[in-house]
Order: sequence, then structure tokens, then C-alpha cells
Amino acid sequence: MTSYAFWNNKGGVGKSFLCFVAACEYAHRNPNSDVYVIDLCPQGNVSETLLGGYEISPKAMRDMLANIPRATVAGYLEARLSSPFKMILDVSPYICRPCDRNPDIPINLRLVCGDNLLELLAEAIRQTSQLAIPVDAWRQVLSWIQDLCGALTDLSGDRDAMFVIDCNPSFAIYTQLALAAADFVVVPFTADDSSRRGIENVVALLYGVGPDAHTSTYARISFSKRAKEERLSTPKLHSFVSNRVTLYEGQASRAFAAVTITIKKTMDDIHEKHRSFFSQPKMRPSETFVEIPDYHSACIVSSMTGTPLHKMKAGPRLIAGERVQINQQPLQRYRDALNNFVDTL
Repeated sequence: MTSYAFWNNKGGVGKSFLCFVAACEYAHRNPNSDVYVIDLCPQGNVSETLLGGYEISPKAMRDMLANIPRATVAGYLEARLSSPFKMILDVSPYICRPCDRNPDIPINLRLVCGDNLLELLAEAIRQTSQLAIPVDAWRQVLSWIQDLCGALTDLSGDRDAMFVIDCNPSFAIYTQLALAAADFVVVPFTADDSSRRGIENVVALLYGVGPDAHTSTYARISFSKRAKEERLSTPKLHSFVSNRVTLYEGQASRAFAAVTITIKKTMDDIHEKHRSFFSQPKMRPSETFVEIPDYHSACIVSSMTGTPLHKMKAGPRLIAGERVQINQQPLQRYRDALNNFVDTL
């Protein structure tokens, strides 16, 4: 079992779409493995894409919300709230096969669907984690998604299981549940300074190390400190994905390249002092950066129709009444870059 959380403390970096691509391509390449997508973002974007995009996903999601229990991640968390310190052995009511709704999705991919009820459950989950009895209430509650991954691994039996967890940008309790369940964190970013600050916050929130004394003071008294005290494992930083890169003559534009250099330096500086935060401690983080070129048309078609990259074909497509043209050369370049990323998983 290996689990990856896709997270940046900044929104709008293409995180959910990268989750979709990674899960579908990994499942396509590894038919003897089970790939589980756990959608812990209340917006449910990766769920919408997996379930077929804008035309058919609303009905699919309504059907799952109408189930008793809700066939979503919120349904699972509601059940945990009812008996906070008792494991749920049968988690099958909370998972679905997206290929039943969207035939382009590999049959070995499973989804624990997102649900906007997460926002309403968040305070109840947080309060449960603060109970005085049992003494390890915080650790047990923060392990709920980890428990879900364990139960899903049991469902897979002898087949390998891989988990892709989509996180909300905020560090809400449900994001903490996701990160506590992950072995590794993939950090997508766009080449702007707010992304750099978002990555710095990832390190501060997970490990209690900030870029300055003021940040570090508060970082050390929050999640990272509690996790160390209660021996709750935190994930390692796996890779950094520079997303939506603008190209000029086949190379990243100067503006994108310049900002990416500052982000690489930030991570290399952290690595010098804190190698244990990284999945490959002997390798500088800048060597694990992946560049994904911007190809707006392919992104729109893929996300709006739930079409994985291995199913995408060049040519015109009609999306919401508008004609969208997919050209072969940029599509192949885009596909190659994303496949290079999936190779790292």
C-alpha cells in the first residue's frame, strides 16, 4: 500500500486535475493493482471528473448522496462520528466504481466520492479529537482516513493498492486527516510568488519549520508538535510539479523559469537543514521538480468530459456548445510530460 496526498496551501494550482490524471494513468498502466481515489475536498472536483464531467456527474453524485449511508467520504466520516473509537470493517458502502458511469475510466480504479457535507462535519470531527477520554483521542481521530485506507487494502486482498488523496488547500481538520493517511505529499504549484508562500506553509504546517522566526514560533505549537508528541506519522515530500508552464520555443518562458528558480532555491535551502522531510533525502528537491506545459484545450476537454489522457484523441470536440480543437503535437507534449510525472509514483 502506497498513498499520495496532493496538496498545496494555495488553491488554483491544478491539484485536482493532476490527481485525476495520476490516478487514471497509473491504473491504466498497472491493471493488476487497485487504485483508490479519496476525495477530501468539499468541492469534489476530482469526483466530478472521474464520474464523467459536467454532463453526467451531477446525477451520479446526487445518487450517492441519496444513499443510506451516503456513498461518500462524508458518509464514512459520519459513521466514524457515531462510534469514534471503533473501526469500521466493511467500508464497501462508501466506495464506487467510476467506470460504471464513465466507461473511459479504468475498471481497477475506485472512488471514495467527495461531499460538501465535509464542511459541516469538520467542527464535529475537531471537537471529537479534543475529547479528554480516551487520552489518545486526537491520534485516533486523525487516523480515521488511514483506517479507511487499511480497510480498502484488505478489500483488495493480494492485489497491490495505491491511494491518491485530493486535499483542500486549507489546513482544515479533513485536510489533516488526509495528510495523516499519506506516505508522501505531491505539491503542485504555478510559477508565482503566492505558490512559493503556499509551499513554505506546507513545510511549516507539516513539520513546524518556517521561513522566519515568527512563522516557526506558531508552526511549532500546532499540528506538527502534536503529531510528534503522539507519534502520528507525517508524510514525506515526494515531488514538486510546476503546472501550467507557458512555453516559448519548447522551453519555459523566462518569467516562469525565473519564478521556478526561486521556488527551487527555497526548497533546496530547507533540504540542507531538514533532509528527513523528503522522500529522497540524498537528492536535492530541485532535482525532483516536474514541469507540465500548459495546454488549456486538453485540460478543458479532459476535465469537462472525464476523459483520461490515454483516451484523449486529437481533433475537434464540442464542449457546452463550443467547438474546441485538440492538436496532436501539443497534446503529445502534454501527455509525455504528465506520463513523466506518473513514472515517479
